[in-house]
Amino acid sequence: MWSDKESNIDFLNFNEIAESIKDLISEKELMPISIGVFGDWGAGKSTILELTANSLKKEKQDYIQIQFDAWTFQGYDDAKAALLETIASHLVEAAANDENLLSKALDFAKRVDKVRFMGLMAEGAAAISGMPTFGVIQKFFGWASDAVDGNDDSFGLDDIHKDGKELGSLGKKAKSLVEDKGKFSPPKEINEFRNSYLSLLKAFDKPIIVYVDNLDRCSPINTISTLEAIRLFLFLPNTAFIVAADPDMIRLAIPHFHKGASVRHQTDYLDKLIQIPVHVPKPGVSEVRAYLIMLIAQDKKIPEIEFEKIREKLEESLKFSWKQEPVSIDNLLESCIIDNKATFREELKIAEQLAPILAESANINGNPRIVKRLLNQVKMRRKTAYRRGMQLDERTITKLVIFERCMGTEATNKLYEFIDMENGKPAIIAALEDKEKEFDLNIIPDEWKKELPFLNKWSKLPPMFANVDLKAAAYLSRQSIPMGSVNSVMSGAAQELLEGLMKQKISTSNASITLIDKTPREEYVSVMDSLIEQLRKVEDWQLKTPGIYGARLLAMRNEKCKDILLAFIKKAPKKRWLTSIINELEGAK
Repeated sequence: MWSDKESNIDFLNFNEIAESIKDLISEKELMPISIGVFGDWGAGKSTILELTANSLKKEKQDYIQIQFDAWTFQGYDDAKAALLETIASHLVEAAANDENLLSKALDFAKRVDKVRFMGLMAEGAAAISGMPTFGVIQKFFGWASDAVDGNDDSFGLDDIHKDGKELGSLGKKAKSLVEDKGKFSPPKEINEFRNSYLSLLKAFDKPIIVYVDNLDRCSPINTISTLEAIRLFLFLPNTAFIVAADPDMIRLAIPHFHKGASVRHQTDYLDKLIQIPVHVPKPGVSEVRAYLIMLIAQDKKIPEIEFEKIREKLEESLKFSWKQEPVSIDNLLESCIIDNKATFREELKIAEQLAPILAESANINGNPRIVKRLLNQVKMRRKTAYRRGMQLDERTITKLVIFERCMGTEATNKLYEFIDMENGKPAIIAALEDKEKEFDLNIIPDEWKKELPFLNKWSKLPPMFANVDLKAAAYLSRQSIPMGSVNSVMSGAAQELLEGLMKQKISTSNASITLIDKTPREEYVSVMDSLIEQLRKVEDWQLKTPGIYGARLLAMRNEKCKDILLAFIKKAPKKRWLTSIINELEGAK
């Protein structure tokens, strides 16, 4: 089995990207700098950050490297202050053995506490009012990039009160800070914060690198608030921020924070914050082939020296894939001393055959995380088959797992229907695999017709299933689908349904109803679970909250989905329109 977390070993020639980022950071003239590592979910952004950090550790120049996982702080009331506190705590730790440095680091930490408290005042007011607004926070953070000198009488209790009628105990604590405008003003505090940081930087005399990961997994408000906190450090010398994120997710989050932001403003915001974007390339057939080979080598626990030989040869091959054929399996293993080399070679040859379909299928697209999860499902099923005495090899299981992922549950159920009706040897499979005769498209079931190019490639993938009894394989798949669903990714039909329901802004939608009808009932719960995960990120509940009407529509069609949605919205903020949905769903029971 393979871990689902980032790797510090390069399987996809990401070292080239990491080295490029390192080169940017190493250029003193480019500091300060902000770099965005942009890519889809599972594309390998976290691995690139890990490889970059490891590459910098090998440099002669000493760096202070700080890792910040934004997802870790998701759900905390003051999550936006977590980045500041993480930086401060790392710098205090780095200064522990030098009294002068420690004094400056502790002073900076105190400045962070002030900034954090100022953010909490605004949050407290918003929370009490029941309507989260961000006027004060935006106004406060707006000074971060300007660092205006002197006092500013435009910020006082009135600014805080506009977000709520009463501040309670938090307001009493804040009053002593804001009443005397002559002694306290946010621009002055921002200046002192930045000056304290500058003094600390000078004393350290080494670059500070901050890696911000998993930003696009946070709620829209926390995503943008973290980026706003980064602005406090921008344009300060000897500092680099490397932010890993899906840029589309960040753009979608911007309107939640900056109300009324246009598409142009969303793009401008990201462009101003990220000076150099680095896009993670989509893996092609050669990259997926190399990735599969390395995963298999890792699983077989071959000696570290031999493992590194294979990795280096693959890396070299990928570097020059633009002008030469990929290194052959026999070339890879030529100088390796490995037990059972013939068996290992056979497994790598299978991986080579899998690579094109995994790289080119629209529902996989070579995504490293999806590829790894598919292989984990194969491993789980193979172990189950072994325990039950089923004579099934990994190739047969793998071919069926790929069919399920790329064709979806409805099409898969149709395949198993054929297997049941024809005693384990469906004629349609034999017809698909027959290279001598032209295939009759009229015998293709409706559930398969949208994926004919995939079917053509899949039918050529070994092993051939013609005249093979697939009853045991079908039984195993049916038994394993619920167990494997935890680590699987939804089918294409379910993904389309989820996207459609999230966009629905009225109580009913013919388009959504059509998508629900096209999606197998077995996937309704997975879609509802995903809808709930999106709704958990909502901080300002409104009548047209994206996804709420879509979730309601799906709940009306499925009892289990209804129970899931009711359990969630009963814990949501009390709203009259939400209560009417609860009553409607309970009345429909």
